[in-house]
Amino acid sequence: MQHTLEKQKIQSRRQIYPSLSMRIDRLDRMLDMMLEYQTQIPEALSEDFGHRPEMLTKFAELVATFDSIHFIKKNLKSWMKPERRKATPPFNLFGAKAYIQYQPVGVVGIISPWNYPFNLTFGPLAVVLAAGNRAMIKPSEYTPRSSSLMKSMINKYFDADEVEVFPGDASVGQEFSSLHFDHLLFTGSTSVAKKVMEAASKNLVPVTLELGGKSPAIIGESADLKKASDRIWNGKLMNAGQTCIAPDYVYVKEEILGDWMEATNNSISLMYPSIFDNDDYTSVVNEGHYARLDGYIEDAKNKGADVIEINPANESEKSHNKMMPTIILNATDDMLVMQEEIFGPIMPVKTYNQIDEVVDYINLHERPLGLYYFGNKKSEEEFVMSNTVSGGAALNDVIFQFIQDDLPFGGIGPSGMGNYHGIEGFRTFSHARGVYKQTSFETVLKLMRPPFGKLVDQIVSTKIKK
Repeated sequence: MQHTLEKQKIQSRRQIYPSLSMRIDRLDRMLDMMLEYQTQIPEALSEDFGHRPEMLTKFAELVATFDSIHFIKKNLKSWMKPERRKATPPFNLFGAKAYIQYQPVGVVGIISPWNYPFNLTFGPLAVVLAAGNRAMIKPSEYTPRSSSLMKSMINKYFDADEVEVFPGDASVGQEFSSLHFDHLLFTGSTSVAKKVMEAASKNLVPVTLELGGKSPAIIGESADLKKASDRIWNGKLMNAGQTCIAPDYVYVKEEILGDWMEATNNSISLMYPSIFDNDDYTSVVNEGHYARLDGYIEDAKNKGADVIEINPANESEKSHNKMMPTIILNATDDMLVMQEEIFGPIMPVKTYNQIDEVVDYINLHERPLGLYYFGNKKSEEEFVMSNTVSGGAALNDVIFQFIQDDLPFGGIGPSGMGNYHGIEGFRTFSHARGVYKQTSFETVLKLMRPPFGKLVDQIVSTKIKK
């Protein structure tokens, strides 16, 4: 890894500012690469998970990444242009100029997760390459077949001094995060992010952290319960809840809890008439994560929660570590399911009487990666949006904020730091060099040099004011 980093740094310094055509070529190679391997990617992921729907992988790993790359290609020329700024008076009056030049930072390390390994590797990689950088990738050890395929893909389409992949266990990840990159992007859990950030800090490597947290879904008093239920459960059960921006708990008015539960049962049953014997339903990635989720359910039961399992076909024989959608009623903060990011098909449901109770609860806890409000009452929507803080948000749906290529994506506080996607991603992986071009009028500049006269004293005096 150190050898590859040194090679990439040498090349990045030999080629400080790659041309637009070179950057587009790298993006086109990404597109060609994914086109060639579009069949193998779903196969590898299904093997890694035990079962994962092919259509989910096509939509979430392939289509989302293709859309992102096409958006980048369309806008890259304008992003690369110097950004004009205002030169300070009085020099601007005599032709002085100021602008920002966005330069590649150099070599970017990408530590990607297991839940959407191709999307959350190739999506950031596209922005990194668009900004003119080179990249080294450490994929997750939880999806070894996908990681191996990813390495084969990259090695076929890129030279090692452009992009290289380093599969391996946690020890490889520790060594990787301690390398002297020019920038490091980590996507994963908050607990691991602290270790990554600590390792990066020893070399003063700037980091972008894409984490998670407990993203709330709020059912406002004017919400259409059927639409809200269909959309929330579609997002929650996509990838069996193993999505960083999946809704982590629902807040619903106490008086309509029964109606919400009925809508929930109908939504899940329509999308998934069966769970275990259903090719559209994803497995929990491994036995360790299944046991963790099962532990959340048992903990909630032991602490007084009502646990409701949605089992439309009354199945009993589990397959491929699949877990039934599970509702936790009467969830309290002393339960693990309300303390930790769930990352599975478990949904705590809390009730409220007034919307300010919901806002107060959200603000008393760590700021989430996503926040979701459902309703058609403008005043209530504005109250929620004006009085909460989250990494991103969606109104009357969940998760869709992630696939808006012209919106930044990122967390705040324990849910992350920094952004990528779109122009914000381009700037994250660029150095904004401020450039000042001085006026050619030497007479003006002489005023600022000794010996000072009355005119310069008058100029200085005009600037010292409230």
